[in-house]
Amino acid sequence: MFNLLEEFREFSKKNKKAKLIHISTDEVYGDVLKGRSKENDSYKPSSPYAASKASSDHLVYSYVRTFKINAMITNCSNNYGPHQHPEKLIPKLIYNIINNKPLPLYGKGKNSREWIFVDDHCDALFKVFKSGVKGDFYNIGSNINSSNLDIAKLLISIAKKKIKLSKKVKIKFVKDRPGHDFRYALDSKKILKKLKWKSKINLKKGLENTFNWYFENMKYYTTLKKKDITKRLGIIK
Repeated sequence: MFNLLEEFREFSKKNKKAKLIHISTDEVYGDVLKGRSKENDSYKPSSPYAASKASSDHLVYSYVRTFKINAMITNCSNNYGPHQHPEKLIPKLIYNIINNKPLPLYGKGKNSREWIFVDDHCDALFKVFKSGVKGDFYNIGSNINSSNLDIAKLLISIAKKKIKLSKKVKIKFVKDRPGHDFRYALDSKKILKKLKWKSKINLKKGLENTFNWYFENMKYYTTLKKKDITKRLGIIK
């Protein structure tokens, strides 16, 4: 991030209209057991990964203050949609459903996430690029939370309309990962008020679109190493 900011600082000296949109995550706020995180809430990242994201946010803002670069920071909730790597929850569950495998969920599957369809996120980023204010932070989310267990059950119900499911397709609870936050939740009122943006694609419709894409493009999985599909990336040994 530091190297990118240094390059952008030099680039923007000759390109006065240049803008930098730093796309961050809701993970920087840490575990949010109640309520929803606002842009001015304190950062409390729980994992080294989330801490690195929080650090990059601070670096960007420091360059806005110190060098006056034209940059904005967005913090988005969990994305899903076509082409997503199957180490992520939703494409992994879809792959396992189609291939008659159990559906692994961390802990008891009660971890809560706010999901946003990728097209909605892209639309929000375009709004920020066009009308966002230099140095501002914008939360981007659907404002609706679902547990991982709810997501798995919804995908199973969607899949049943397309294919006959094997008895092997059932939810399997696995050991939780270290530093795994229980709940993320964003307050996205600012981007609604300031930039007139809100998510349009509801979860069921988005999951149907996503499942259909993977089902109709199974060749996508053949472009990846099988171990990257079936194994979890980044395991602490």
